[in-house]
Amino acid sequence: MTDGGRRADPNALRFLIGRELKFAREKAGKSQTQAGKELDCTPTKINYLETGKTTQQPAEVTVLLRFYGAKPADVERISALAGQADQTTWWAPFGASFPNWFTTFVGLEGLAESQFCYTSMHLPGQLQTPGYAAALLEGHLRVPPADAPGVVRGRMARQRLIDENPLHLRAVIEEYVLDRAAGGPEVMREQLEHLLALVELPTVELHVMPVSVAVHDGLDGDFIVLNFPSANSIGYIEYPAGALYVQDQDQVELYKMATNRLCAAALSESDSAKAIQRRLAALRK
Repeated sequence: MTDGGRRADPNALRFLIGRELKFAREKAGKSQTQAGKELDCTPTKINYLETGKTTQQPAEVTVLLRFYGAKPADVERISALAGQADQTTWWAPFGASFPNWFTTFVGLEGLAESQFCYTSMHLPGQLQTPGYAAALLEGHLRVPPADAPGVVRGRMARQRLIDENPLHLRAVIEEYVLDRAAGGPEVMREQLEHLLALVELPTVELHVMPVSVAVHDGLDGDFIVLNFPSANSIGYIEYPAGALYVQDQDQVELYKMATNRLCAAALSESDSAKAIQRRLAALRK
């Protein structure tokens, strides 16, 4: 665990620190060559620091950020982040279950204090039961049947809505996700019961987007926003064989604006719970 009970991942920490360094350098209008001269190193090392290929030492981070003219509070914040020299990776026992491109997200999710996600085809991973998760993998083109149990275990291990330092989840799902009975009625019944229990948690805010809302900000595709206690937020967009990280803060702010607009356009939390209850009642008949 990292400080505060969040899940340690040195690779994810390097990723966060690196993007902060790159953003500060570009904002200051400095080149990697100029930064290298200030730190008495090669531009290649600056590139490695910014891409997280090498560990960023607090002293180096401080020198660079001061050179870039960063605010003292930002220098202290990012240097402190670099000082979290945790050498363990919490998801190591499940590493074989995650594609290489997905491990960065898993690490970042473990460090996040809150997450927003909009999903149009299925429930977010943080809300899934083992049965529902397994059903989504049936006949999957990229997950062999023999690997599916490990993928499910890894997905369950990622969940931390009930934890020492829980992830605060805000989510919007399309209404027809509730009608897609993945795994059959029994699996879906258990899943809906699980959802109703989770929405009672103070850390979970779930909204259902009714089909009657024909146009909204989620039509461009599913997305996630991760928020961190000591780093800027990032956007995350996944596609079948990889992912895109949105790091430009102006773009991230647009995604944050979309999260609020989506929640406002969708059903309220109480009406969303009622929508789930109606589906559950129908399955119990």
